[in-house]
Amino acid sequence: MITFTCQRHSQAQAVFYLSFLHLRHYFGEVKVSLSLTDRNNNKKQRLNVKARMRLVGLTGGIASGKSTVSNLFKSQGVPVVDADLVARDVLKKDSGGYKKVVAAFGEDILQDNGEVDRAKLGQIVFSDPGKRQLLNRLMAPFISSGIFLEILKQWLKGQKVIILDIPLLFEAKMDSWTKPIIVVWVDTETQLQRLLARDKTNEEDARNRINAQMALDIKRSKADIIINNTGSLEELEEQFQKVLAQVMRPLTWTEFWLSRQGAITALIFTIMAVVVGRNVFRR
Repeated sequence: MITFTCQRHSQAQAVFYLSFLHLRHYFGEVKVSLSLTDRNNNKKQRLNVKARMRLVGLTGGIASGKSTVSNLFKSQGVPVVDADLVARDVLKKDSGGYKKVVAAFGEDILQDNGEVDRAKLGQIVFSDPGKRQLLNRLMAPFISSGIFLEILKQWLKGQKVIILDIPLLFEAKMDSWTKPIIVVWVDTETQLQRLLARDKTNEEDARNRINAQMALDIKRSKADIIINNTGSLEELEEQFQKVLAQVMRPLTWTEFWLSRQGAITALIFTIMAVVVGRNVFRR
């Protein structure tokens, strides 16, 4: 056990984060007792640094039930970063993403109030693979930044498990961020019928939207955990309870270094290494 005392600092969390990016792969199991003091050296709080963080990937396909699973996690108090909500923010009027998309697709995609008509834009890109790739290319940097910011907010709160709800988890190469990866799967016919019932659209448009995404069978082959949602809501909830137990299991020490507390530990060892190194070289 290593004991270390430091002063509380408003920017400390940002420094901790930068430190752990470089050092999280180099340490084994460490327990640290951290005492926080005020400027008058009066002890205010004592922390035992043991908590860790896990990023869980959640994906599926259109009308597969992924959003239902996402809401089940939220109902259990597990924080969820929703890529669709981030994407909506990216397309808000006068934002960087908005300007890029309007410049590429023209003002015909705008509503009377100047906001992007997401339904109209969707019809354009789902029927044209080239335009879909263009939209993804334009949006990707803004969405990735937005997701990272949301993760950082949860990290600063000390959350141990965060669900990343990302429809294009594999397509956007974000699967390398997450472990485990949960795929909500249904067979193609069930997916089609649910989409027709939900969106009241025609079959051609529904098939275009399904075919525009990576096949669920391919996603299933890449998953660590598969939720089969071809049955009833009750059956889905029963599977979810088992998945929740897996996701909330005790965390590994590798995941520890992804936590705010792990970053504190990394910073402590950095400071100690610098101090010891200076003393050695002075001799």
